[in-house]
Amino acid sequence: LMINIDDVKLRLEKVLSKSRFIHSINVMNVSVDLAKRYGVDSGRAAVAGLLHDCAKDIKDEKAFEFCMELDINIDPIQRNQPSLLHGPIGAGLARKEYGVIDREILSSIYYHTTGHENMTLLEKIVLISDSIEPDRSFPDVEEMREKAFEDIDKAVLLSLNRKLSRIILKGQVIHPNTVNARNFIVLNEI
Repeated sequence: LMINIDDVKLRLEKVLSKSRFIHSINVMNVSVDLAKRYGVDSGRAAVAGLLHDCAKDIKDEKAFEFCMELDINIDPIQRNQPSLLHGPIGAGLARKEYGVIDREILSSIYYHTTGHENMTLLEKIVLISDSIEPDRSFPDVEEMREKAFEDIDKAVLLSLNRKLSRIILKGQVIHPNTVNARNFIVLNEI
């Protein structure tokens, strides 16, 4: 992996809001801790965690423009919920702007919001790290933090359940990737 984390931090700090940058550092640190726990390369986890939200501040029309530019297909659910595009756009930017060529790092960024069926360990690590980083506070976050280091599938399931409940309560559409991610874990892991 030929990516200099310090360079990436300096560049990200210039393009992200202060709170988003701190969040990204936190997710990177939790991703590294979980990678060590589960025997995943911590350098790859650091890059994926640090860059997971690199496109988060790209919104609405700008997001659609980036998708055209990066050749990202927009499905009807993403068109309805453009905030879901920051994962795919982030993967595109990680490749184009930060030189990431590692497919699993790119897919960890791409799917960190929705998840998908049959996720890799690195993908699960980034998704759960985003939910449990130290500045997150919601009911049951402590349980999710503990679970993440005991059984990552159970932690990811808790995270997906919480995400789905919130989406339903808001009356929003649910991305099928999230349903598929949850169903796969329930059918295979638990």
